Amino acid sequence: MSTTALVKSGEVSATGGDQLIQLVSFMLSNEEYGVEVLKVREIIRMPGITKMPNTPQYVEGIINLRGKVIPIISMRKRFGLPETDYDSHTRIMVMDVVGGLTGFIVDAVSEVIRIHSSEIQPPPTMVSGNIDQEFITGVFNHAERLLIIMDVDRMFSQEEREFFSSVAE
Repeated sequence: MSTTALVKSGEVSATGGDQLIQLVSFMLSNEEYGVEVLKVREIIRMPGITKMPNTPQYVEGIINLRGKVIPIISMRKRFGLPETDYDSHTRIMVMDVVGGLTGFIVDAVSEVIRIHSSEIQPPPTMVSGNIDQEFITGVFNHAERLLIIMDVDRMFSQEEREFFSSVAE
């Protein structure tokens, strides 16, 4: 499996068959999302988060993870969803986003799912809510629920990525 973005529906690999893709699924406000497993570096319980002044509203702060300072993003705030209290299922998914580590607060991490790229349907042309379609790469019917597949590299603008890399230095 390559480390590039997920294969779009209908595309085939150079060998002629569709690729097997592994996704880490997570919950956010009773909806299931998935990201490519190779993007996820680790999943941790909620540590103490140090608040940072003058940051975007969706940035919860920073943490020190084994000597590395990592910005922490609230996925609920980023997507314009109502906030809830953290509970025993709340996790931080530490992911590689455009070459740097970023933590994403999610309601719960579910499982690793293996699917074929041909099973991924393209996202609808009009996506409801505040989720920008650009980083939604597809939708997969998983256990009678739709799983929204995201590409975290396309979630932030160039300015936002530069801000995160400056925080982590």
